Amino acid sequence: MSLDSRGVDRRRLLGWGGLAAAGAVAAGAPLGAARPGHADPAPTGDDIPPDTRPGGAYDRYVARLAAEDRFSGVVMLSHKGRTVLSRSYGMADKEKGIRNHEGVAVNLSSGIQPFLSVAVLQLAQQGKLGLADTVGAHLTGFAKDIAEQVTIHHLLTTTSGLNAPELDLQRTFHSKEEVHEFNRQWTRQAELAVPPGTGNQVHTNGAGAGLSIAAQIVEAVTGTTYWDYVHEHVFRRCGMTGSAFYTRPQWLTDEHIAHSYMRQADGSRVDAVRNLDKGSIHPAIQGKNPGRAFIGYATDDGFATAPDLVRFVHALHDGTVLDKPYADLLTGAKFPRAAAGNGTPLARPSFTGYTGPIKIIAGQWLFGRGGGTGGSIANWNVYPDSGWVGVVLSNYDDVPIQEITQQELRAITGQS
Repeated sequence: MSLDSRGVDRRRLLGWGGLAAAGAVAAGAPLGAARPGHADPAPTGDDIPPDTRPGGAYDRYVARLAAEDRFSGVVMLSHKGRTVLSRSYGMADKEKGIRNHEGVAVNLSSGIQPFLSVAVLQLAQQGKLGLADTVGAHLTGFAKDIAEQVTIHHLLTTTSGLNAPELDLQRTFHSKEEVHEFNRQWTRQAELAVPPGTGNQVHTNGAGAGLSIAAQIVEAVTGTTYWDYVHEHVFRRCGMTGSAFYTRPQWLTDEHIAHSYMRQADGSRVDAVRNLDKGSIHPAIQGKNPGRAFIGYATDDGFATAPDLVRFVHALHDGTVLDKPYADLLTGAKFPRAAAGNGTPLARPSFTGYTGPIKIIAGQWLFGRGGGTGGSIANWNVYPDSGWVGVVLSNYDDVPIQEITQQELRAITGQS
């Protein structure tokens, strides 16, 4: 699995909603090298806080990070379908001299997982599967207890109770077929460690195997690959023209895909996809390089642009991708989370959803997803009650993502 930014403690760098204490904002930070993206005329009115606007506190904060080479990528704030702020910093490809811009696709790592839930819910909406269906109702080759006890609901909430073999982070894949066959074989080595529904296996190989099993169920029901299904029925339907599960050759040649720059022990950064012999130095994913994957699958390494993530949110809202009851099911709280990953009590009401957390903050719901891997960190937050969407996509893996999203939260809600 990837370094999943839901976590705390050893994964603290990549905090899920980014809700850690933020540093002070330098009010005079220059906007300098910022490249404004497409922006609608700035909305006026009391519902657009000053700190969200160009030149506001959030804009100045990210500009300061970029000036210190602590951020490279894109930030975007959208309110009720209108872009309030869009900034791009740094280089998408240093070797070719291509700068980041809002049309650049960045590796979301595990931030790609909600699209799996959308695919499953589309099929449930069509009556082609049920969330209470067991693994054995659609797939063969699994141990009897997994086949008969683990449901699709368990898979999407990472409560399947599975344990799976450790992944070899040094392995380099060479084709989509190899990736697919590896996932098929790996998941069938899983064992039932605890009764399904009795504990959350988030951040474990068992949770990753569960999501891979859910993608294989999509394939069994539809007769197509998971990649083709998501591209056709999720990305294309939402108008996400810059988003995809890109292959390594595409990553190397397509100029609109940002290269991921991994911090090294000597302080340098290296291009992951051009240096497959190098890996991440972060303890949670020591040695991992996303370029070795060839192509991502259900749990990891899909790419998206910031405007595309905003388009996805609005496609959820207007019924384009799911009927309203199923969209509500996607973003609804399934059960409360009593503590963070390290046992620390949570500061705000927080709930497990389908491949994503849901929180109550400043009197409103917040749902979204984050992810991080060697060379990339991403986070997208949705504030459905007030119409805001915040996106942070970085092709550095050492950006202070918790602080950035804390500043986003403060700019939108006025609260830390």
